[in-house]
Amino acid sequence: MKSIWQRTVQTLSFLLFVFLVLQGKVQLWMAVFLVSTLLVLFFSRLYCGWLCPINSVLIPVSLLKKKLRVKNRKTPALVKKGSLRILMLLLFVALMLVSLKTGRKLPVLPALVGVALLVSLFFEEALWHRWLCPYGAILSLPGRAAKHHMTIDSKRCTNCTHCAKVCPSQAIIKEEKHRIIKHECLVCHACERVCTKDAISYR
Repeated sequence: MKSIWQRTVQTLSFLLFVFLVLQGKVQLWMAVFLVSTLLVLFFSRLYCGWLCPINSVLIPVSLLKKKLRVKNRKTPALVKKGSLRILMLLLFVALMLVSLKTGRKLPVLPALVGVALLVSLFFEEALWHRWLCPYGAILSLPGRAAKHHMTIDSKRCTNCTHCAKVCPSQAIIKEEKHRIIKHECLVCHACERVCTKDAISYR
């Protein structure tokens, strides 16, 4: 039932985004994002897993690649150093400020969707979600203090690694038991759906 609600919300939010793009009012989507940024402190990155139009585009792409058995290229080690993520964030903020100051409706948000789609056609999803997405970079900051988030019950976890394999942002790491890095988690519930021990939940 949760997955049905999630897909419904994702579809409706994506349709709203497309409507705003067609109406030339895509900047209004920033209001949705700004509200979501404040809510991260309470509900973690629900925006990423439930509302983000970019994620809504990448989900069917990922499913199609799996069906066609297309191999993903790994994220380059250089990207994982974080400098490119900061650069993407600064470029995003700069373009948004230029748009606001000049009144020009720069297609920043639609362009991000296009870039994410292009990147994810060749590389693993984590390259975009964790290392390039400016939205993710912003939300990861308040996400560190999120009250509610996805968590793994260490008493039930058997280290089967199913959750880590399906996590689109590689936010699940193995220590003594598997653990979710909450500020990098998209709250997409993919890990919860594949856990055979009911060890993962949002709380």
